[in-house]
Amino acid sequence: MNGEQQLDADAGSGVEEVELSWEDYLEETGSTAVPYGSFKHVDTRLQNGFAPGMKLEVAVKTDPESYWVATIITTCEQLLLLRYEGYGEDRRADFWCDIRKAGLYPIGWCEQNKKTLEAPEGIRDKVSDWDEFLRQTLMGACSPPVPLLEGLRNGRNPLDLIAPGSRLECQAFRDSLSTWIVTVVENIGGRLKLRYEGLESSDNFEHWLYYLDPFLHHVGWAAQQGYELQPPLAIRHLKSEAEWQEILAKVKEEEEEPLPSYLFKDKQVISTHSFSVNMKLEAVDPRSPFGISPATVVKVFDEKYFLVEMDDLRPENHARRSFVCHADSPGIFPVQWSLKNGLHISPPPGYPGQDFDWADYLKQCGAEAAPQRCFPPSISEHEFKENMKLEAVNPLLPEEVCVATITALRGSYLWLQLEGSKKPIPECIVSVESMDIFPLGWCETNGHPLSTPRRARVHKQRKIAVVQPEKQIPSSRTVHEGLKNQELNSTDSGINKCMQPYGNENLLFLLMDCI
Repeated sequence: MNGEQQLDADAGSGVEEVELSWEDYLEETGSTAVPYGSFKHVDTRLQNGFAPGMKLEVAVKTDPESYWVATIITTCEQLLLLRYEGYGEDRRADFWCDIRKAGLYPIGWCEQNKKTLEAPEGIRDKVSDWDEFLRQTLMGACSPPVPLLEGLRNGRNPLDLIAPGSRLECQAFRDSLSTWIVTVVENIGGRLKLRYEGLESSDNFEHWLYYLDPFLHHVGWAAQQGYELQPPLAIRHLKSEAEWQEILAKVKEEEEEPLPSYLFKDKQVISTHSFSVNMKLEAVDPRSPFGISPATVVKVFDEKYFLVEMDDLRPENHARRSFVCHADSPGIFPVQWSLKNGLHISPPPGYPGQDFDWADYLKQCGAEAAPQRCFPPSISEHEFKENMKLEAVNPLLPEEVCVATITALRGSYLWLQLEGSKKPIPECIVSVESMDIFPLGWCETNGHPLSTPRRARVHKQRKIAVVQPEKQIPSSRTVHEGLKNQELNSTDSGINKCMQPYGNENLLFLLMDCI
C-alpha cells in the first residue's frame, strides 16, 4: 500500500475524515472555477414545465387565506417573476418567488378546494366584474403541469420523477438508429445510470447519460417519430427475436404511467442535415476523445441522422469505430479544421508516414470533403478560459467524475486534463455545451462521488473544535453555492439578466420575496 492509499484508509478508520479545501486548492494552483452559469444543462432541471405566459393561482401576500391568478413573466433558474392579473402592462407590482418554496397551484385549484379567489388590494377597484374578467382572461390559458406543482409542494424537484425503475427510450448512438427501452438504475443530479430492458446487471451493458441527452427520450418517442423499437446491435445477439418481442410486450403492459414529456421540453431540437455518403470530415471519437482524426460518412439514415466512421486503413478484420450523428453533433469538423486551429491531426491507423495531407488523402480515397455549410457555426461567446477548474466525466470510466483543468481552447472546444482519476488519462476534448461537464462542487451538492487531486484533500480530526469563522475552510459545497450566489449578484450575469429592465434596486425585494 502506498502513502496515498494509507492516508485514504486512515480516513475511513474512524480517526480522520477527508474534506475538500477548494479555496486553498484554487489559490495554490493559481486558478479559478468556471462560472456556474456556463453549464446551462445543470439548472435547466429546475425550470422544467415553467414558461413565460403560463398562469397560476397564488396566495396573496397580504392575505394568505385568499388567492389570485398570476402570469409567469420570466423564469430564472429556480425563480419565477409573477404578475397578478389585472395589472395589465404595469410591472410595478411584479414579484419573485422560489418555485421550491412558494405555494403555486394550477388554474382551477381554488374552486376545487373551496378557496377564495379575490383580487389584491392594489387593483381591487379597477374592474367592476372580476368574475367576467377572469372568464375572459383564462380562456385558453395554459398552466404548468399538475404533477410538477404537486411535486414541488412535497419538496421534490421535477427531476425526482425520474426515479430508479423509471423507463425511457434510448437510441443506439454507436452503430445504428435502433431505439430500445432502458431502465433507470440511478439518478444523480440528472446523470442517469441506464440498463437496457431485458438485461441483468451482470450483463455489463449499463451506461450513463444526462437526462437531456439528445439520444434519450420519453417512452412513446419512437412511435411518434416512426422508428421501430429494436435492441441495439451490441446486445441483439443475446436473445432471440421472440424473446425480445416478449420483453417489449411486457414493458408495454407494465408502463401505465410513463414519465411526463414536459421533463424533456428543454432538450435540443434536432435539425435536418445535408451530409451524404462518402463525405470526409475530421472527428473526435466519442469513445476515445483524445485526438482529432479523419472520418467518413458511411450511411445516411434519414434527414436527421447519419453514421460517421473513423477512418482505418488496416485490413478489414480490425473493428471499425462508428457513431450516429446529427447536424449539431459535437466533435465533427470540416476538413482542415485542425490545421486552421494550429492542431495536430492524427493520421488513420495504417496510414503511411506521420505527415498527413488532406489534399493527397482525398485524392487517394476518391472522396469529397463535407462542405462548410454542413457544420453548425462555432459558439464564440462563452466564459470558459484556460486554467479554470471544473468537474468532468472520465470518458474511459463514465461512472467516474473528476476534477478537471482547462489546458487549451479552440473555438467552442475545451482540452481537459482530468486530475485524480483512478487511471492516468490523456487530455480529452469536449464541447463547451457538453453535458458531461459540471461546475465545481456539483458532485458534493448532488451526492455524486468525485475523484479529486491528492493536494485538494484535507484530513482533519473528527473531534469537535472551536474554530473562528474567518478561519474556517469552506467545503466544495460552499464554493458551489458561492458561485451561484456570485452569479446571481453579478451585474453581468444570473439574476440581473432576468431582472432587466427591472433594475438592480429591486434585488433586495427579490431576495425578500424568495425567503
